[in-house]
Amino acid sequence: MRRLTYILIIISLIIASCANSPVKQFNSINMEPNKKTTVIFSKTDTGKVEISNNDWKQILSGDVYNIAREKGTERAFTGKFWDHKEGGTYYCAACGNPLFNSNGKFESNCGWPSFFEPIKKGSIIYAPDNAYGMKRTEVMCGRCKAHLGHVFDDGPQPTGLRYCINSVILSFEKAKKL
Repeated sequence: MRRLTYILIIISLIIASCANSPVKQFNSINMEPNKKTTVIFSKTDTGKVEISNNDWKQILSGDVYNIAREKGTERAFTGKFWDHKEGGTYYCAACGNPLFNSNGKFESNCGWPSFFEPIKKGSIIYAPDNAYGMKRTEVMCGRCKAHLGHVFDDGPQPTGLRYCINSVILSFEKAKKL
């Protein structure tokens, strides 16, 4: 059992060190002839992204695909944004949809980035998640339906919510100084 734990840790470290870019160099995809090209990664396009998991697998890096499409979870206290303090905007790493503002981020000590509200209504969608014998609410990107994490009702005011989000599925843009 101990040997298996070491092997899993080593594999996790290798995967983390190899994943240097969440999205491969695809900005759009045309699924069928004579159909409009779907823009995949855009920080301004609000159009829904509906492509197959096979196409996502070609577009996303392995770790982002695991979280976004297979509903994986990164280990607590390992993600690049769990203790991130810069001001700016957090986007979906799969499609570029704006998700959270740093003003809504707070320290929850849960090991993942935590926010008390999304950047705007519709940027996040919700689904019941009863996996592993737990009753939770899954949160997904409102544009591409990528799994982001879960929301809980133990957050700070004004909302009382805690959006517990995987760092891997987030990209960040610093606020521009005036």
